Amino acid sequence: MKKIWIFAGLVIAIAIGFYTISPLFINKTVDEPIPENVAIDAYNKFETLSNEERLQIAAEMTDREKNIIMIGGEKVNKEINDDLPNQFSNLTNSRIISGTFKGVDDGIHNAEGIAKILFLEDGTKVLRFEDFKSTNGPDLRVYLATNTQASDYIDLGPLKGNIGNQNYQLPLDIDLLKYNNVLVWCRAFSVLFGNAQLT
Repeated sequence: MKKIWIFAGLVIAIAIGFYTISPLFINKTVDEPIPENVAIDAYNKFETLSNEERLQIAAEMTDREKNIIMIGGEKVNKEINDDLPNQFSNLTNSRIISGTFKGVDDGIHNAEGIAKILFLEDGTKVLRFEDFKSTNGPDLRVYLATNTQASDYIDLGPLKGNIGNQNYQLPLDIDLLKYNNVLVWCRAFSVLFGNAQLT
């Protein structure tokens, strides 16, 4: 009987010892998402900075900090609906160059819709997005570029909205054979959200 009590005591001692020491050797992994309001606040604060401040701060950010801002931008939609330019609505035989947006489709960066170049009767050209929708993000710009890496591009200005039809005036002397990629580009983080190749 004494051996049974010794054995029981030994089992209890081992159990208590294991319970006390085991947290030192057993990992418990947790990966909760950033609270949505924190990500949105970070995005909104980043968007209030000047261009120079955004570029300077972005250069010093970690990938995790950049992702928080990207996630916040994804939750915020900016909708716009520009009308067709008046000069274009009167044309019947105008040339149209167009392309379909393709997103990066990595869960954060996406774009869809149509990009068109409209040739107006006064000689000007307009880049028009129709049925456009993209995930939002910080410091998004519209580029006409020679490739999807934005190594040679013309900056047409900030993306007006991540949802809706919109127009961008083009320089008169632009070479559309050379600059035939429309990019939605995050300037601060040098990230492509989507592109449309014009044909």
